[in-house]
Amino acid sequence: MSDDATFRSPAVRRVVARRYGGDGSPIVDTGPIEAAELVAEELPVALAYNGRSFAVMMASPADLVDFAVGFSLTEGVVESLDEILAVEEIELPRGRELAVTITESRALALAARRRALAGRTGCGLCGVDSIADALRPVARLVTPARIAAEAVVRAVTAFPADQPFNRQTGATHAAAFAGPDGTILNLREDVGRHNALDKLIGAVVDRRLDPAAGFVVVSSRCSYEMVHKTAAAGIPLIASISAPTGLAVDLAEKVGVGLAAYARDGRFTLYAGGERIADEPSFG
Repeated sequence: MSDDATFRSPAVRRVVARRYGGDGSPIVDTGPIEAAELVAEELPVALAYNGRSFAVMMASPADLVDFAVGFSLTEGVVESLDEILAVEEIELPRGRELAVTITESRALALAARRRALAGRTGCGLCGVDSIADALRPVARLVTPARIAAEAVVRAVTAFPADQPFNRQTGATHAAAFAGPDGTILNLREDVGRHNALDKLIGAVVDRRLDPAAGFVVVSSRCSYEMVHKTAAAGIPLIASISAPTGLAVDLAEKVGVGLAAYARDGRFTLYAGGERIADEPSFG
């Protein structure tokens, strides 16, 4: 995506700002310089199922249909894409609404949960009703999939080049799905790390890619929620460029997800799921 194309995205906006310093001269001597800067846009995005409000998340206004699909799957609203009958994106004066139509059986189950979320940017568990909701179970992966260490390195190396929003604003997270050879097949960006992963999972499912035939790379730390969403989608490994949390390591080991962290500069550390790496890293 070209810089010009990125600017035309609703996820990026130009604002007038003042720059102070930066040319080597004392600020007191130079004063401010007016500049046009690109910033990442964020809006409240409401998810409503069969006409009933369920969640409001702060998100980047791009790839929102993917977000609706991925969120619905990873939050357990539906179990498969076939249970989502339609998604309509509605533009509101101060945000967006994603009107999702799901099967009647799923709508009844959702109503019984009586759960409403109110999310801030990057918050994956805001508004849950109890600790049990926050630590809800997820099935252990049964796929025997294994990923070569070199494939993880290859995907992580290619990862930054496919992030146009972050390249221009420095304010977005990204999540990518890579094939078994490390080729990045899909990538989504958002101001929230959970949102980026939900958008990616929605795109993977909607395009009928096999989630078990690849792995996820994320630009953030690897928290419990990130592992939970990865497992819920049936993806066998998540590679994070930053650190994991202890609860994320515990969950990854429990559900059979490989957790690679500090994945950058040609190396990574495997914290859980040793069976998910096909061979020992050979980084030279």
